[in-house]
Amino acid sequence: MQLFDLSQKKIVGTIPDTPGVHGVAWASALGRGFTSNGKENTVTMFDLKTHRVLGRIPVGGQNPDAIVFDPVSAKVFTFNGKSKDATVIDAESAKVIGHIPLGGKPEFAVADGRGMLYDNLEDRSQLIAIDTSQWTVKKRWPVAPCEEPSSLAIDREHRRLFVGCENRQMVVVDADGGRVIAALPIGAHVDATVFDAGRGLIFNAGGDGTLTVIREDGPDRYHEVETVLTQKGARTLALDSQTHRLYLVTAEFGPPPPAAQEGHPRPRIVPGTFTLLTVAREASPAGASR
Repeated sequence: MQLFDLSQKKIVGTIPDTPGVHGVAWASALGRGFTSNGKENTVTMFDLKTHRVLGRIPVGGQNPDAIVFDPVSAKVFTFNGKSKDATVIDAESAKVIGHIPLGGKPEFAVADGRGMLYDNLEDRSQLIAIDTSQWTVKKRWPVAPCEEPSSLAIDREHRRLFVGCENRQMVVVDADGGRVIAALPIGAHVDATVFDAGRGLIFNAGGDGTLTVIREDGPDRYHEVETVLTQKGARTLALDSQTHRLYLVTAEFGPPPPAAQEGHPRPRIVPGTFTLLTVAREASPAGASR
């Protein structure tokens, strides 16, 4: 895994040996970061300042994907796709202290800052709520008309969850009662959704090269603002909440592998084409943003 400094606009470090890395969790108060290594079924813990690897933690599950640090419990949670469970890691001792059966294949997860985690179950088209102190699934909600939920973001103030779905929809869900409040169209193959609380905007990144922008007019009112063209494969997304800039990564791809290959083989990346994209609001000639 590489570390890119946005102010210097260059790579400033590398976390070695993170095979199949899916995600990163930041425990800023502890000065530690954690990566989920899907191909090795481990988590790498590293120092946020020196980038030095502090340890590797076997998760006891298969294919850790999403990874989240919960500041209330000071625990790291990995969501393991193949074993359909979550692993609980103590962020200070770096030890696995529990496992949570989920009853479905987990995708992205978010913490609400009050001791609850939310996660999509892709194969069940469900959203689950997990108590981070009791390590149990407390609530389980269907999210129709959403199918195969993948991405997830949260508006912590208004208690709203934004769920990106494979059938080209984003649904808004009440984080307390599980009620589906709205459904809006988005691009194909969404894999990341983020919420910019400062501007009241929700962004959905699709692998088809689109970034769908939705405005939160109120807790129960939403509308599509625009669709920004990015680049094919740009479906990993991060937000800088200070500058309101968005960052996506992608590359150029070669022909897909033979259809006879097992699973869902991905096209090979063309060497030297890995790209970091920046999306920002454009200023008008008069200097006002739009």
